[in-house]
Amino acid sequence: MEAPNLLTGSDKPDAIRLVLADSQAIYRAGISKVLALEDDIRVVAQAESLEQLRTAIERHPADVVLVEGGLLTGATHVIPNLLRIAPNAKLIVQSATADERQTVELVRRGVRGIISRSISPDLLIRCVRRIAAGETWIDNLALSWIIDDYRVRAAALLNPQSQVHLSPKEKAVITGITRGMRNKEIAYQIGTSEQVIKNYLRKIYDKLGVEDRLELALYCLHNKMIMEGADQIAAVQKMLKS
Repeated sequence: MEAPNLLTGSDKPDAIRLVLADSQAIYRAGISKVLALEDDIRVVAQAESLEQLRTAIERHPADVVLVEGGLLTGATHVIPNLLRIAPNAKLIVQSATADERQTVELVRRGVRGIISRSISPDLLIRCVRRIAAGETWIDNLALSWIIDDYRVRAAALLNPQSQVHLSPKEKAVITGITRGMRNKEIAYQIGTSEQVIKNYLRKIYDKLGVEDRLELALYCLHNKMIMEGADQIAAVQKMLKS
């Protein structure tokens, strides 16, 4: 079997390291040319199948993995394994069509961004940068599907809010996040450092049983930490950008 194409050309030590997985060679070539124009993004490997993708991320550290949605059709179960192999990598999936069931499943499995195959080059670059910085990239339609799915699942469980004790500082951090404040702003408000806020967030995630800002946003929505009557999609999007 042909090995994944490892690219070791231009040396950009501070660049975002990206692995590109797509079954279409012409598409990989086009995306590579677009990204090659950016000084802060470096395509370190390419793959045309999931098996090649596994090999690529084993051999070469990556910050972002951009993968064709078609490769994951019926195979979303492989995503957790990919993330175990490359725990620091963030996955972006390019889908030809919007599909509610697959979208929800991709996010539940750990995908950080879902974009269209027809995305413009400028928007693709912006997406890669924001995902690499730790943000989530999901459009309003996909987010509404995720919120609906979360509500259905959460309704079947006891309200976790009654079982979780949060310290005053942890509550203050959550309040800041629901207002769309960035970590630096929350740190200034409560008189501590940005790193301490990050430590609080990790503890909050553990206590609430959530994995990231998206799940924290959905938790806050379900437990009415976001005001009734608010534009819920806009509120969650604001939290994700904080």
